[in-house]
Amino acid sequence: MATSSTTSSLKTFLLHGASAALVALALAGCSTTGKDKMTTGSIPTMSKKPVEEMSGSDLAQATLTLGKAYDANPKDRDTGINYANALRMSGRNDQALAVMQQVAIANPNDRGVLAAYGKAQAAAGQLQEALATIDRAQTPDRPDWRLVSAEGAILDQLGRSTEARGKYRDALVLQPNEPSILSNLGMSYVLTGDLKSAESYLRSAVNQPAADSRVRQNLSLVVGLQGRFAEAEQIARQELSAQQANANVAYLRAMLAQQNSWQKLAAGDAKKAVN
Repeated sequence: MATSSTTSSLKTFLLHGASAALVALALAGCSTTGKDKMTTGSIPTMSKKPVEEMSGSDLAQATLTLGKAYDANPKDRDTGINYANALRMSGRNDQALAVMQQVAIANPNDRGVLAAYGKAQAAAGQLQEALATIDRAQTPDRPDWRLVSAEGAILDQLGRSTEARGKYRDALVLQPNEPSILSNLGMSYVLTGDLKSAESYLRSAVNQPAADSRVRQNLSLVVGLQGRFAEAEQIARQELSAQQANANVAYLRAMLAQQNSWQKLAAGDAKKAVN
C-alpha cells in the first residue's frame, strides 16, 4: 500500500500531469476529433502525433499555429477543441477553458464540444461544473462510453472513488476491454493507494490491441512505485523517443525520491548488478 504522502503526490500528479506521455486520469475516452478520444488530443490538420506525445518544441509550435487559426475563426469547432487540447498540455488550463467556453457558445448542442468543454472545466478545477457539462452531453437512450468514463475521472478527482469505479465498469459494459477505461480504473486504485489492484488493471489495459504508449507509461509508474524500478524504466522506454523516455524516467525518479525510496531502489539495483 502507498503511504498517505505518496497518495497525495500521486493525486497532484494525476490531476495536473507532469509528463506529456502519461495518460493518468485526464478524462480518458471523451470524444473530440481524430481518433475520437479526449486522451488523444490529436491535431489532424498539423500532425498525426497526439499533443501528449509531442516534444516541448513541437507542442509550442502546434499551439502557436492553432492559436492563429483560432483567432481567425474562433467559432470553428475542431480548431477550438484542438487549440484547447494544446493549451492544456502546455499547462495553460485557464486559457484552454476560455477557448472552450467560446466554442461551446457557438456550438451549444454539439456533444463533442460539450465533452471537450467538460474536460477543460475539470482541468481548470471546476469539477462540479464539469460533471454538469458532461451530463448535458450524454444521451440516456444512446449512452457514450467515453462520457461515462469521463464522469468516472471527474468523480475520482472529487475523491468519490467508489462512484468513479462504478462509472468505469459501466463504461466497460458499453465498450468491453477498452484500454483507456481499464487504465483509468487502474489509476483510480492508485489514488487510494492500492497499487496491486492498479497494476492488475493496467496490465489488462496494456494487453489490449488498441493500447497506446501512454497506457504503458501509467503501468511504468505503478510498477516503479512498488519498488521495481528497473522493470518500470524498461516499460517507460518502450515506443517513445529518447527525449520523452528520459523525461518520464526522470519524473518517475523524482516521485520516488519524494518518499525517500529512489535512493534505496538505486542502491538495490546497484547491489544486484554487482552480484
